[in-house]
Amino acid sequence: MNELQIDLYQDWINTVKEVFSGSGSPLPETVTDKEAALAYFLQTAESSEDAEQQLEANKERLLTAQQIILDHFETAILPDIRSRTSYTGDSFTFKWVYNQGEHVVEQHSMYRIPL
Repeated sequence: MNELQIDLYQDWINTVKEVFSGSGSPLPETVTDKEAALAYFLQTAESSEDAEQQLEANKERLLTAQQIILDHFETAILPDIRSRTSYTGDSFTFKWVYNQGEHVVEQHSMYRIPL
């Protein structure tokens, strides 16, 4: 039985918090996920309403990508991981990362899915 761990939206939120922290303008430790996401989108949005729309669209996009991975794991993704990597384990941890574009990386096999 395969064990899957995936929470792409939380990975994105954690990255946002790291970016603010590294920029010299860290967010308060008590900031909620929604407040962190809103702070990120307020950097470029023309209004708080635009930022809120961008926040919701981004969350929906990441949740949709996550559901696609879950829906197609056994039939498409797992066979591709097995054929492209040497990973033979049954534990899979998918993480959202930004590295020359957005990707989902399975951490045990280093299998990469571009978004």
